[in-house]
Amino acid sequence: MKHFPIFLDIKDRHCLVIGGGPVATRKVKNLLKSNAKVTVISPEVETSLNQLSEENKITLINRKYQATDIVRAFLVVAATNDSQVNADIAKAANDANLLVNVADNPELGSYIFPSVIDRAPVSIAVSTGGASPVLARLLRARLETMIPTSCGRLAGITEEYRQKVKDAFPKQSQRKEFWETALKGAFAELVYAGQDKAARKLLDEALDNHRSHANGEVYLVGAGPGDPDLLTFKAARLMQQADVMVYDRLVSKAILDMANKDAERFYVGKEKENHAVPQDKINDLLVDLAKQGKRVLRLKGGDPFIFGRGGEEIEKLAENNIPFQVVPAVTAASGCSAYAGIPLTHRDYSQSVTFATGHLKDGTINLNWKQLTQKNHTIVFYMGLTGIKVISEQLQAHGMSGDMPAALVEQGTTMNQRVHIGTVATLPQLVIDSGVRAPTLTIIGEVVKLHDKLHWYEPERHVKEQSEFTRHKT
Repeated sequence: MKHFPIFLDIKDRHCLVIGGGPVATRKVKNLLKSNAKVTVISPEVETSLNQLSEENKITLINRKYQATDIVRAFLVVAATNDSQVNADIAKAANDANLLVNVADNPELGSYIFPSVIDRAPVSIAVSTGGASPVLARLLRARLETMIPTSCGRLAGITEEYRQKVKDAFPKQSQRKEFWETALKGAFAELVYAGQDKAARKLLDEALDNHRSHANGEVYLVGAGPGDPDLLTFKAARLMQQADVMVYDRLVSKAILDMANKDAERFYVGKEKENHAVPQDKINDLLVDLAKQGKRVLRLKGGDPFIFGRGGEEIEKLAENNIPFQVVPAVTAASGCSAYAGIPLTHRDYSQSVTFATGHLKDGTINLNWKQLTQKNHTIVFYMGLTGIKVISEQLQAHGMSGDMPAALVEQGTTMNQRVHIGTVATLPQLVIDSGVRAPTLTIIGEVVKLHDKLHWYEPERHVKEQSEFTRHKT
């Protein structure tokens, strides 16, 4: 480890920045975030530094650096545009045992500025030891997406309860277990959801009973249409902390691999006329697992509340007083249409859109066909392959032209995506000729005409281009 990671308290301490350009400005702003007393020395400075001086946020001295300037400093930043001056500052500061950072040559200094994720009072610093500041910023950006913005609020509430927890649990091992349970469970999730009052109530109840919450919790998480990059940040976080995972057939392996590797897994996938586990049994399973005190991830393809039967599952959870969270996802209609270059609405073609199921609970397709055939309208059928002949016939019988453009989007948003273009009249034969299989989404409407012009996601071409690029680089 090249640099020793350490956090300094520089509140009201004298910090000296020598230089007035963009680099110096960034350093000054970083120091001010920690309430340092900042002095800037430079004959010329950026406008923003002049403004900070006018607002009495920094002390500005408009002249060149002098050797005696560092005498009162707690730490020094050398950020001039003259490498020799920076080297002279570094030597003087090192000789005086002062902390010094050299912007253009970190090797001369005694500390560096890391990339910081600020979730006050939580701070996370990322550093490459000066080897690649850009890489450090990229890593920080990646971490930013993984750490909830309300993490600081969570830390603040735990600080409030430190003494209460200490009073309730005399042993350090007990306190450690209590906080690990709380920070991985419903308490933390309530804070992340902005329910601070409910979170405090949960902690108070746990402390009153000298135990953690009796039941576990269920996370009803939408896995989206297939592409792992379409998962929400919250979905990815909850997937990592679950003890048990209950998942469907439509959840891709790439997404399953993102979940906690140690989580116990239950497959409850459904296909037409082949339900691995009936829905009522799935509902009971979620309740049973939660009552064992486990954090249960119910992972469903698409969005849980759009033909995903998520409403049925949380009804059962609510009846049994099981805490739950619902995490929405990019539903198949949005994801598949976007990747296929078919906008669901467009001012010139469609001013409304309807999501419909091609397979009702009783096995029929008894829909409001007249409403579906209105003009300037897009229809998206989920689970429509089996009943595609009935869909085609009924739409035409209720006034839709057989020439109305239609598309079948097979395994949408994945590397195996295929888009089959036809018309309402040719849909049944298109299903036969193309050999299309579930999961496939059916889109009907004038917007389908835009596919050839707007589609951008072609997995086969993408793979070919990547191979050619790799071969060229080699």
